[in-house]
Amino acid sequence: MTEQKKTAVVTGSNRGLGYAISRKLAQISDICVIVTSRKESEGLAAKQQLVDEGLDVDFHSLDVTDDTSVQQFTEWLQATHGRVDILVNNAGVNPTSSHPEEASLLSVQSQTLLSTFETNVLAVLRIFQALIPLMKAQNYGRIVNVSTEMASLSSIPSDFYPLAPSYRLSKLGLNGLTAILAKELQGSNILVNAYSPGWLKTDMGGENAPFTAEEGAETAVYLATLPDGGSQGQFFAELRKLGEPIHLPW
Repeated sequence: MTEQKKTAVVTGSNRGLGYAISRKLAQISDICVIVTSRKESEGLAAKQQLVDEGLDVDFHSLDVTDDTSVQQFTEWLQATHGRVDILVNNAGVNPTSSHPEEASLLSVQSQTLLSTFETNVLAVLRIFQALIPLMKAQNYGRIVNVSTEMASLSSIPSDFYPLAPSYRLSKLGLNGLTAILAKELQGSNILVNAYSPGWLKTDMGGENAPFTAEEGAETAVYLATLPDGGSQGQFFAELRKLGEPIHLPW
């Protein structure tokens, strides 16, 4: 890696959408991607696959729900790469398919809701607090939060998606973090946006999904490489859906 290259961190990037985002970002000549995973063996395997393609990637284990893991990762990142330019908050959980009680708000279990919030909301806040100071030090950053159309408040009454209360509410929380952080970062060159990748053929989305992880990664890469003065605090639909960057209603 040369000093001119940007450093991109993608959470939960050993497989699925996170891996596809990492691969597309690493195919950009001036970006070095840090692959992260809770399980070191899986992360190292993902890194090796990308290295075998001739891509500039590194790896460090990261459990976004654990304070110590995030601190260790941040210290390693600072010592090894000295900067972070791009952050894609991809790590997330959706308990809908494995918890029948998620079919109704009246039956959802509080522990499921809390654990989903821990990963999809509080962990993102933890990463913000750890890595944004590194962006502020150079007055540059691009932050992409992976959300879902299911978290569009104005669309919930008429959408055709399952109720999935824990998942929806957690992603509403993530959208809230996006909007609040964008307000705090006004006037800086650190841009934060959220987007919906759509229903994808991943471990979370299942084989019946209509789109690939590679297709879902397109909008993340667009937002991760916004020019100075680009969108701030917006919620985007996937590019392939409408053929251009389109804002979703919060």
